[in-house]
Parts: sequence; C-alpha cells; structure tokens
Amino acid sequence: MPALLPTQLPTKLPQQAAAYLAGHHVMTLATQGADGPWAAAVFYASDGASLIFLSAPNTRHCRNLAQDARCAVTIQEDYREWSLIKGIQLEGRVVELEGDDEKRAQHLYGEKFPIIGAVATVPPAIVKALAKVRWFRLVPERFHFIDNSKGLGHRDEIDLTGK
Repeated sequence: MPALLPTQLPTKLPQQAAAYLAGHHVMTLATQGADGPWAAAVFYASDGASLIFLSAPNTRHCRNLAQDARCAVTIQEDYREWSLIKGIQLEGRVVELEGDDEKRAQHLYGEKFPIIGAVATVPPAIVKALAKVRWFRLVPERFHFIDNSKGLGHRDEIDLTGK
C-alpha cells in the first residue's frame, strides 16, 4: 500500500461529524478481492477525517486491501425509527503505517481504547494479539454524514479538499 501524500493528511471535520466519529467505536469496512466483496467490523480511532485501525495481515479484508487499497466504510447504530437514523458513509484508500505514523496511530488508538494504551497493564492475551497486527490509516476521498432528523434520506457530503 502506498504512503500518504501530503494532501491526504487528516482533515478537520464539522463538529457534528467529528462528534459522531468520536462517539462510536466500530466501523464496517467493505473491501473487494479475488473471492469477491467482503465486509468486516473493526474498531477504529479517528484522526480528523482519517480512521485508524489495526488488523492482522492474514485477514480477508487485509489481503483484499493489499491488492486494492480502495474501500468503503459505514458507521451507524441499529435504529428502529427511520427519522432517527444518523451515520457516516465514506470511501477512500487504506495505507499501512510504519515509523512515526504508526506511533501516532498507536497513541490515538490508545487514547480511545485505554486497555491498548496502558501496555504495562494489558492482559497477556492482548499483548500476544497485538504482536500479530499491523496499523492502518483509511484516508477518505468522499465523506457523507447522514442525518434523517433533517429529512428522510438527508445526506451531507463533507468537502475534504479544504476549499
């Protein structure tokens, strides 16, 4: 997976979208590979509009991303009432992190998930699991915030170009 370009660094989001990302923990990551489409639920931490996640390289979604870095993500709750639906839809590309970028990702992830951040007190099973994972950044190219309280099917596209 290619390194981040300077234009792909985290983007500041409108407060409502940033708060929604901060208040949720799991994204559904959709990828495409030789065996067809695949979706996986993964924990994430946000860094502006970018999403940080970790995963083992042998998972189906990571194997797919190694072949094609493009993906789509949704983040939402399970709603009974259509008028209450809120969520995130985005598409972008995933890059594997290393060096200082990986350390930043680990720090952000540890802030959101303290059990990971407090390495000295992490249970041995988690330490063993973390030794097998890689760190990734999903850099969105299109980002939508859904809010049906503004009308059925209301969806705002958030400009990530900064223009």
